[in-house]
Amino acid sequence: MSKIAITDFITNPDIEKELLGDLLSDKVSRETEVLLVWHEKIDEEYIRKLPLLRAVQRYGSGFDTLDLAALRSHGIIACNNPDYGVDEVSDTTLAMIINIARGITLYNESAKKYFLNWQENYNTLKKRNSSTTVAVIGAGRIGGSVILRCNALKFNVIFYDKYKERGYEKLLSAKRADSLEEALADADIVSLHVPLNEETKGMVNRSFLDAMKPGSSLVNTARGGLFDDPDLVYDALRSGIIYQFATDVLPQEPPGKDKLTEAWRKSEVWLNGRLIITPHTAWYSQEAACEMRVSAAKNALRLFRGEQPHNRIV
Repeated sequence: MSKIAITDFITNPDIEKELLGDLLSDKVSRETEVLLVWHEKIDEEYIRKLPLLRAVQRYGSGFDTLDLAALRSHGIIACNNPDYGVDEVSDTTLAMIINIARGITLYNESAKKYFLNWQENYNTLKKRNSSTTVAVIGAGRIGGSVILRCNALKFNVIFYDKYKERGYEKLLSAKRADSLEEALADADIVSLHVPLNEETKGMVNRSFLDAMKPGSSLVNTARGGLFDDPDLVYDALRSGIIYQFATDVLPQEPPGKDKLTEAWRKSEVWLNGRLIITPHTAWYSQEAACEMRVSAAKNALRLFRGEQPHNRIV
C-alpha cells in the first residue's frame, strides 16, 4: 500500500528505500499520503486525484512547480529542500566570477589567433580583484556563501537583500546597498541569488539591464525565470552593455530557439569567450546528490509521522 510515493525522475530509489522501508512506493496511488517530488507539477488537478494526500516534499530547493494556493486550500503541508548543494553552487558561482575577472575564456579564444606575438595581447580592461566590485543580489545561504568566498579573494563586495536585517552586513564583512539600483550601478560583476517567486519573476528586464554599469558582467546560478526575456540579454551583450554573461539556468530548459542560446549553439564569433551556459548542474556533486535524497526522504518520514518538518513553505 502506497503511503509515501516518488512522483518522477528517481528510477532507482535505493536511498529512499533504506530510509523509508515499506512505506515507500515508486508509484503514486489513491492511497498516497506523502509525495516526494522532483519536477512534477503539483496543482489542483493533481491534488484531486489523491484523496488521502497530506504532505508534499520537494527534492530541490525551488518550489515554483507547486501550486501553493491549491495546497493551502486543501490543508496540505509543503516543504522544500534547501540544505544540499550550497557549497557546490557557491563554488560554481565563484568559478564564473573568477573567469570573468581574469578573462580565462576570453584569452582562450583570442589566443588562437596570435601568431606573430603572444604575451603582449593582454586585456587592458582587467583590474585586480580588490579594484573589482562584485554585487550579490540576495544574501541567503548561497548568496552569503558567495560573499564569503569573494571576500577571501579580496574582491570589493556589496550586496542587496531587503529581507536581511540591518547589521547582517557585519556578519558577512560586506557593504550593503540600500537599493537594487545602487548595487547595479556600482558593480563590475553582478551575481544573482534570489528565489523565483511572484516578486522576482522576470526581474532581469530592460530596466534592470539599463541600470547596470556599461561593460559590466552578469552571473546567474539561481533561477532561469528571473529573466524576463533571454533576447534582452542577447541584445545587451551585442551592444556591449554586458561584457560577459555566465549562467547555469535558463528560462526554458532545455533551451528553445531564442537569440541568445541559438548564438551560443552556433559559437558565433562575436560571443567567443563572453558567454558561458552550463546545463543546470551547479548544484551537483556525488555528495550533494546523496545529501539531497537523504534530506528529502527523512523529511518525508517526519511528514508522514506528523512530526514537525524542516523547511515548511505551506
